[in-house]
Amino acid sequence: MDVPLVCVFLAFLLPYALVAYAKFSTKGYDNSKPREFLESIQGKARRAHHAHLNGFEAFPPFAVAVILAHLAGVGLPLQSPPAVAFIVFRCLYGYFYLIDQPTLRTIVWFGGFFCTMGLFLLAIFH
Repeated sequence: MDVPLVCVFLAFLLPYALVAYAKFSTKGYDNSKPREFLESIQGKARRAHHAHLNGFEAFPPFAVAVILAHLAGVGLPLQSPPAVAFIVFRCLYGYFYLIDQPTLRTIVWFGGFFCTMGLFLLAIFH
């Protein structure tokens, strides 16, 4: 199994789990105006929506870094740890966002960022 590519798939799915929580944990969800609804919610649901948006910001560089590492011929034993760590950090990021822990959220955000940077560096210097 190609663990880094599975991690790309998981990173793609994570924002959708967060927005599903934002939509369905709040009464009055209106699918005819989902963006208006998401901008009107408060509390934990709003934080889930914001974590969802951040997930879409973090996904493209991570996916590109994994693909470039593959194209550069970086072996799976080198690619897998930062790819798995990225998923762990992103899950923690969503959790800390939901429970309103901004300092921990920022720390794990940087963890994911450095995993992506590490994958880019593996591709560049392989």
